[in-house]
Amino acid sequence: MEIIGYLASILIGVALGLIGGGGSILTVPVLVYLLGVDAVAATAYSLFIVGATSAVGSANYFKKGLVNIRTAIIFGIPSIIAVFLTRAYIVPAIPDEVFSVGGFMVTKSILLMLLFAILMIAASYSMIKKDKPKTEEKPEVQKFNYPLILIEGAVVGVLTGLVGAGGGFLIIPALVVLSKLPMKEAVGTSLVIIALKSLIGFFGEGGETVIDWTLMLTVTAFAVGGIFIGSFLSKKIDGAKLKPAFGWFVLVMGIYILIKETILK
Repeated sequence: MEIIGYLASILIGVALGLIGGGGSILTVPVLVYLLGVDAVAATAYSLFIVGATSAVGSANYFKKGLVNIRTAIIFGIPSIIAVFLTRAYIVPAIPDEVFSVGGFMVTKSILLMLLFAILMIAASYSMIKKDKPKTEEKPEVQKFNYPLILIEGAVVGVLTGLVGAGGGFLIIPALVVLSKLPMKEAVGTSLVIIALKSLIGFFGEGGETVIDWTLMLTVTAFAVGGIFIGSFLSKKIDGAKLKPAFGWFVLVMGIYILIKETILK
């Protein structure tokens, strides 16, 4: 099972390199169900793994000039603050036994996995739905909708802090709509934001999580290796065509987690 877990870790990076995002949504399930990490600890591990892989993935976008630094700072600041505060104060404040329904006790671990499953299902929709064909348009003058950007950044930061996912499926549309960025530039900028907020969130841990550095760094290394495989494959395969198939896979995984953490408990 451990070997399968490490092989699955490669898929995290492959998805990131091939379709430009979405891979981080696999990190927590891989850690919990294949590598036996506790759900609460897995969300912390995921922040580091997602942050490191996104940082490596963003390097190629930097080289191509597809990272908008100004947008990354404006969107990133509320997101970084939110994820840091969530990991430092909100997650440690969640009780081990949250509430019970009949004879079913919802623990902290179950709650985080249920939130994660809901996030996976939401992410799968953004991958499965067909994008409307776009005609070449003249670049728009960048205008920031500051209130919405601050709110969106904070919401994404809280979600990232709770479940350890990068939230690229929320960030990228927000950058396109609210900051008027072209899609490729939105993806590159999103990776920088994810890298910063995830790594800062990880180091903002409240101290209750014991980190198995060997395991975490090994998974990170496999995921980073997957990025280079994904980037190589992206030259031969159209990642956009694979995105809906990956979305269906994420949807099935999300439903499986919901069932496993409720009915099968």
